[in-house]
Amino acid sequence: MESETEGRTPRKRRAILAAATEVFLQHGYLGASMDEVAAKAGVSKQTVYKQFENKERLFAEIVLGTSDQLMDGLLQAYVDTLDGAADAREALQALAHRLLQSLTADNVLQLRRLVIAEADRFPEVCGAWFDSGFDKSLDALGQALTRLSDRGLLRELEDPTLAAYQFAGLVMYKPMNRAMFAGTRQRVDNSELQKLADQAADVFLAAYGSERPAR
Repeated sequence: MESETEGRTPRKRRAILAAATEVFLQHGYLGASMDEVAAKAGVSKQTVYKQFENKERLFAEIVLGTSDQLMDGLLQAYVDTLDGAADAREALQALAHRLLQSLTADNVLQLRRLVIAEADRFPEVCGAWFDSGFDKSLDALGQALTRLSDRGLLRELEDPTLAAYQFAGLVMYKPMNRAMFAGTRQRVDNSELQKLADQAADVFLAAYGSERPAR
């Protein structure tokens, strides 16, 4: 049976990670204080260092952990919208809407800004966030698009991952860059997001749509 001490340790670790995520997103890496992390987590600073060794290690844990969470959400979006779809336009519109909802969330935008800001300081960690999160998710999207192609809903894709990047760019370029440059609160309104999602599907299908009947 798990002892009380063994049960507390994972809870403390989760509390520290949650507190540190809030502190890093709010203040950036240089402005983040381990004292503030400890206070928000309700633990001693010694406990923080015992769990994560130093500030750099804690930053890495946050960046890579949130990358895994984001990846899981995107993979689920591909399954929900594309697998089993009978109409390519409706499926791509639904996916575009999901991407806009998830990737323009305040915490995701703040995390993206944090990773970009610290890329030169921690190139391996921030590069891993891209490789294991964004890039890997678009490779998975390319595979999902290939399955649409196999069912006759898209043309044959010569480079599925490139097609996935092109679709994501059509959907995310404007709202993501507005948020990056103008701040998280300067978001595109819902009606424009709807229009962006619908038009992204139309433009993508102009290049990759198939006139073959679905099998």
